[in-house]
Amino acid sequence: MAKKALVSTVEPRESGYRVAQVEDAANIFEVGSGLEWVDCADNVVADQFWYDPQDKLIKAMPIVVEEAPAAPTKEELAAQLAAIQAQLAAL
Repeated sequence: MAKKALVSTVEPRESGYRVAQVEDAANIFEVGSGLEWVDCADNVVADQFWYDPQDKLIKAMPIVVEEAPAAPTKEELAAQLAAIQAQLAAL
């Protein structure tokens, strides 16, 4: 069944607008200003895609990969151990 994406033109995403909701075409409803329905693929998911008004395509949001913090060095671990040993000695 064909899908429709509800695009919120008042919520910028990338260089376009947020996909706020996805429905089967048979289930769409009237919307107010700032919202519009556009055709979309079956795999489109709200808040994971955005609508580009320049080429009228729905595109996936970029995946942001956060790097894990670097493992502590031998020297940093030795300093932490020395600090803990000093706290224990003070007890």
